[in-house]
Amino acid sequence: MRLGRVFRVESKDYVLLLSTVVFLVLFGLVMVLSSSTVESRLEDGGFFVQALRQGMFAGIGLPLMLIASRMPERFWLRVAWPLLLTACVLQLLVVATPLGIEVGGNTNWLALGPVQFQPSEIIKVALVIWLGLIVTKKQAHLGDFGKGVVPILLVGGGAIGLVLLGGDLGTVMIMGAMLLGTLFLIGVRFRLLLPPVLLSAALFVIVAVSSDNRMRRISAFLQENCEQGAGDDCWQIQHGRFALANGGVFGVGLGNSTAKWSWLPAADNDFIFAIIGEELGLIGAVVVIALFVLLAVAFARVLRSAQTPFAKTVTAAVMVWVIGQACVNIGVVLGVFPVLGVPLPLVSAGGTALVTTLFAIGVVLSVARDPAASARAAARLAARASARSTTGTPAGRTR
Repeated sequence: MRLGRVFRVESKDYVLLLSTVVFLVLFGLVMVLSSSTVESRLEDGGFFVQALRQGMFAGIGLPLMLIASRMPERFWLRVAWPLLLTACVLQLLVVATPLGIEVGGNTNWLALGPVQFQPSEIIKVALVIWLGLIVTKKQAHLGDFGKGVVPILLVGGGAIGLVLLGGDLGTVMIMGAMLLGTLFLIGVRFRLLLPPVLLSAALFVIVAVSSDNRMRRISAFLQENCEQGAGDDCWQIQHGRFALANGGVFGVGLGNSTAKWSWLPAADNDFIFAIIGEELGLIGAVVVIALFVLLAVAFARVLRSAQTPFAKTVTAAVMVWVIGQACVNIGVVLGVFPVLGVPLPLVSAGGTALVTTLFAIGVVLSVARDPAASARAAARLAARASARSTTGTPAGRTR
C-alpha cells in the first residue's frame, strides 16, 4: 500500500467537522473540571473525580469516533438492524426489569454490575444508522405515505416509545425531532410529515401533563417571577439566570463561579451553559454558540456534498440531533423552554452521551472523508455484476 494512500489529505468538510468537534470536547473538559469540583468533593471525596471520569470517557469516545470514520458504508448497512435490536433490548431491561435505575424522576439508566449507562443514547446512534439503511432501501417510495413513510415511523416510533416508557420526555423530544427532521431534510414532503408531527405534539402534551414532576417544571417555567420558596425547579431556573447575570460581559474568570458552590443543580451537566456564561461572560457564551453554528455549517457542507441516500440520511440525522439538542439546552438556560433535562452535546458531563455522540459523528466523518467513495464503490459492484452476467465468470478472472 502506498504511503500517499495512507496519509492522503482528507476533504475540507472532514477537517472542518473533526476540528470543531475536538475543540468542543476539549473545551467541555475544561468547563466540566471548573464546574464540578465542589460537587465532586462532596459526592466522591475528591475535587477532580468527576472531571477525570469525563476525561476517561473522552479518551474512549475520540478514538472510537476516529475508528468509525474509517468504516465503509457497506459496514454500517450490515450492522444497522443488529445494532437497533440490541439497543432496544437494553432499553427493555431498563423499563421492564429491576436493572433500571431512576434518576430525577426518569428511569433511563441501566446497571449491569459496576457499569451504569443510558441505553436511550445508544438507541439514538442505532436510529441514525438504521435510518440510513431503511432510506436506502425505500428511496423510491419516500413520496408514498403508506409504503415509504409509515414503515419508517412505525419502527422508529417504536424504538422511541421504549424510551418514553422510562419517562425521559426530553430525550424523547430530541429523538422524535431527529426522526421527523431527517425525513424532511432528505426530501420527504412536509404534507406527508404533518400528520405524524401533529400526533407527536398531542402525545407530548398528554405525557407532559400526566406527570406531577413535569407539571412542576412547566409551572415554574410559566412563572414570570420565580420565588425562592417555589420549589427546586424554580430554584434551578432562578439560579441559572443569576449565574448568567453575575458573569456580565467578560465573566468572573475561569474557576471563579459562585453558582457551582451547591447553588445551581446540575451545574456540570444540564446547566453548564450557565457556568460558561458566569465564568467567561457574554463573550464566552457567544463563542460557544458560534462554535455550534460552525458545527452546523460543517454538517450542512457534508450533507450538500453527500452522494448516496445513506450518506445524506445519517448526516441529516446527526445534525438534527446535535444542533437541535444544543438549541434546546441553551434555550432552557436562557428561559426559552422549561427544564427538559438534556445536556449540552460534547460539552456537558455525561459519559454515555459523550461517547455515543462522538460515535455518531464518526459515522458522519466516514461519509465526509470522500463523498464520492460510496458512489464509486456502487459503480464498481454494478460493473462486476455486469461482467459476471456477460462472461459467466467472476470479473477480473479467466478460466
